[in-house]
Amino acid sequence: MLTPAEELGLSGAALAGRVRTAFYRIPERDLIDLMQHIRDESVRRHVIYLRDGQPDAIHIMPCPLAALSDQVAYIHIVSLTIQNALKRLPELYFQDFAVREVLQLSPDEDKWLWDCWGPSHRDNNPVFGRHDAVVDFTSPMWKDSLRFLEPNLSGIGGLHLVPTAEQILADLVLPRLIANDPQLQLQVGADIRQLLMQEALEHLESLGRPARNLCFVEPKYAASGPDEQEALAQYLHERFGLKLMHADPAELTLLKGEVCYNGDPVDLAYRDYAVSDLMDCEKEGVNVEPMRVLFRQNRIISSIGAELDQKSCWEVLTDPNLMQKYFNADERQIFRRHVLWTRILSDRRTLLPDGQSGPLLEYTRREQETLVLKPNRSYGGQGVVLGASMTRQEWEASLNRALADKDRWVVQQLASIPVYDFPVVGPDGAIHAEPFYTVMGFAPTKYGLAILGRASQKQVVNVAQRGGMCAVMLGHATARLVGPRGI
Repeated sequence: MLTPAEELGLSGAALAGRVRTAFYRIPERDLIDLMQHIRDESVRRHVIYLRDGQPDAIHIMPCPLAALSDQVAYIHIVSLTIQNALKRLPELYFQDFAVREVLQLSPDEDKWLWDCWGPSHRDNNPVFGRHDAVVDFTSPMWKDSLRFLEPNLSGIGGLHLVPTAEQILADLVLPRLIANDPQLQLQVGADIRQLLMQEALEHLESLGRPARNLCFVEPKYAASGPDEQEALAQYLHERFGLKLMHADPAELTLLKGEVCYNGDPVDLAYRDYAVSDLMDCEKEGVNVEPMRVLFRQNRIISSIGAELDQKSCWEVLTDPNLMQKYFNADERQIFRRHVLWTRILSDRRTLLPDGQSGPLLEYTRREQETLVLKPNRSYGGQGVVLGASMTRQEWEASLNRALADKDRWVVQQLASIPVYDFPVVGPDGAIHAEPFYTVMGFAPTKYGLAILGRASQKQVVNVAQRGGMCAVMLGHATARLVGPRGI
């Protein structure tokens, strides 16, 4: 007998099969034209990544992935449980030296956290995060395949890119799929922009602030990264009537106790700046006091508590002693099942994946094939090394470099990354199906779950590393052929 979860996974496989069958019924010449149309729309709708100041259209995989609404509902519960646990980390950091040892901050960052955290944050801690994970929607064991790789608690990219890429496929590809399979039912998922605005408006109401001016505080003059601010500002103004301001920290001022941009008060800020970045600005002569005021007044999403955003957060959630001390049984079950075992790399004893205490370095050397090494506080896939892809000598050299680095590294269980075939146009001008690794980013709020799908032919999957985007659309279970007695 199959479990309900296994039945759901088989239904997911049936749905994915129907989507692919309908997709590849598109004649090759039409499919080539369709893929070019998708790229043209990517440029027109500004699905762009800046690389050294030059705009580069992000590749959108033309065939959408499909997930059942029940699968997404389960992932929503899991990811929201994880995010709510991460929102509690500041209080654990303040009271427990064991947590503080795992989530180390520099003395200056630590001072910012202590100075800016207050009673308002304890009552209402606004965090809008996106957590990277892998999941195989088509597997009977799809629940077991759901494994969270790392947290992203602040300044997440894709607020314009994700819903726009989904809408491009909804406009251009979905009608072709339905024409080839009229019974196929697919729709785009939750819009990450609307989820953010619901969180922002609710937080403003809790603060008693008017919903007038929302300021995105970002590296305004950076030459690299997603280029989505202008399109996002236009969308939010049209949909919510808010004035969206886009400011560099140097452009904020204090006027009669109010933080302002160009003379207009900032009611709430959404930040893509870590405190360490603000400290660098301060060293260059920038007055960052307006940002400090916004943090203290709890008028920034994500809050000052998001400064604990590190890959080592997973050590807090996977250490049995800390789990037992701070989290309830339901939370612990989710962490054990879906959060990858992760440890700060150092010469020490720790609880290993089998639950037994052992020397971490000895384990890391012995289990090279099953482990990944990552810089603890980097992003964009930088520095990640896979033990399975290296020789013994290369792995040992990587460990030694990580141990000698003043910035800490983590060692993590290797997750099985799902692989899907996507069509590409080869040098001969013909369509070829090629395998791509896929990684998801889940952005949960109590209002819904947005999904950022990414695909790459490298195992380190990230748009910054020239990966592409893949849209995940929601579908419904379809009938499957069964044998006698359901076999």
